[in-house]
Amino acid sequence: MSGSLEFVKKLKYVGRNFNPQSTVIKINDVHIGGKEKTIIAGPCAIESEEQLLKTAREVSKAGSRILRGGAFKPRSSPYSFQGLGKEGLKILQRVGKETGLLTVTEVIDTRDVELVCDYADILQLGSRNMQNYQLLMELGRLNKPVLLKRGISSTIEEWLLAAEYIMGEGNHQVILCERGIRTFEPVTRNTLDLNAVPLVKLLSHLPVFVDPSHGTGLRELVSVMGKAALVAGADGLIMEVHFEPGCALCDGDQSLTPEEFTDFMLELDRFKDIFESSFKVMPTCL
Repeated sequence: MSGSLEFVKKLKYVGRNFNPQSTVIKINDVHIGGKEKTIIAGPCAIESEEQLLKTAREVSKAGSRILRGGAFKPRSSPYSFQGLGKEGLKILQRVGKETGLLTVTEVIDTRDVELVCDYADILQLGSRNMQNYQLLMELGRLNKPVLLKRGISSTIEEWLLAAEYIMGEGNHQVILCERGIRTFEPVTRNTLDLNAVPLVKLLSHLPVFVDPSHGTGLRELVSVMGKAALVAGADGLIMEVHFEPGCALCDGDQSLTPEEFTDFMLELDRFKDIFESSFKVMPTCL
């Protein structure tokens, strides 16, 4: 093992030394981390019940099994739309039940964990909170899946150790999500680190997702980088979809229209054989 990978010895729960078999997280009839690629889709922010229901029906029809929608939106500017809060959670739950989709939404405060847990099937811990250790441990005391996004300037070691905080408290239902890191390149919103996908699959048994929406920040790049992530071995994607991206209250530039998302899902069917023969874990490499 190279010196740069010595940290793997610190991983008591996340590493393949703890579980050499890849973890599959089962939520109802959805298997995350199994042979099927799981696609999460929906708007960055819940703006209204009509908006979310309309979007949910379209992404479900296209083949998505899980609906995303932010109720609490931590933003760089305090003047930007911050989400609908509890009312957004209620909308998300109602829409999920009506469409039969599982739901995922972000929790940003330890005081809101129980509330969000009551309304969503998967709790997302966003990039800004990846090293919020109190929040990590609070999520670790739940019996509910957690989607853990990589921090905006975090190393792979820091990301995996953040997952250790959750699993160390007893919750082993962790989904890792690469969402791009901050580099010197200003043209894209972030630099999508696809190296991380096969590397983390070697080091950890946990499912690995990729967010090509935040990873690029540009609608024109989302589909191609989504396909690249799946070829690299990602277990699934989380993507932003909005009926009118130009009018979106949050992240319109990186949101696909429902038509674009449908086209993307149809393309995935054509690439299925490639995805199935893509990166395979070889523990002897560790």
